[in-house]
Amino acid sequence: MEHILIIDDEAPIRSMIRLILERAGYTVAEASDGIEGIRCFREKPTDLIITDLIMPNKDGIGMILELKKEFASAKIIAMSGGGLNRPEGYLRGAKKLGAAYTLSKPINRQELLRAVKDTLKGQG
Repeated sequence: MEHILIIDDEAPIRSMIRLILERAGYTVAEASDGIEGIRCFREKPTDLIITDLIMPNKDGIGMILELKKEFASAKIIAMSGGGLNRPEGYLRGAKKLGAAYTLSKPINRQELLRAVKDTLKGQG
């Protein structure tokens, strides 16, 4: 059974994603920001990380950079509800840094499950 780490500062979003993934048969861990997410991954690496990009303490972009330096093969899906119309292009930036997939919030259940399945198979 694949193990997935969800990193998002909004508890209701983490809970919703956890429920979707657990119902699909995945084991899920949670972290509330990039600092906690990196700590969790170092302690117990997971098969996949799903991370928000805009968070306090350490945002998703900084977290992806740090994780990819230490764990180049880490599989990551980035998600964001903001920043799409900004010049920085958070989701485009995450993709350039190594995220296999990017998802816009609100998350679509089918799109999430397809991205998870494809990323775990190495198709992202």
